[in-house]
Amino acid sequence: MTTPLTLTPGVRPDGVALLTAAGEIDMSNTDALAAALESTPGPVVIDLTSVEYLDSAGLSVLFAHADHIALIANPLLTPVLTISGLADLVTVAEGDSGAR
Repeated sequence: MTTPLTLTPGVRPDGVALLTAAGEIDMSNTDALAAALESTPGPVVIDLTSVEYLDSAGLSVLFAHADHIALIANPLLTPVLTISGLADLVTVAEGDSGAR
């Protein structure tokens, strides 16, 4: 069974691609996340503020695209991004810090 995940593409006011995720990111739906990232050219800001769960499979997808992503994350995900080392590779802004 696939865990509910909604991925909504958009563009920020500065012209940078924005991918807004809502739900949970786990091994059942990482193919959709990977496909969305692979189909978006250039740098991408991924808004994870509505993501409630992120497992190692989701982290693997983010690591694979670390060269062209930035993240906006809710405080719940910040420890996972830090401990995994992803926060050392990509810019991570918290919540509604204006990074959108």
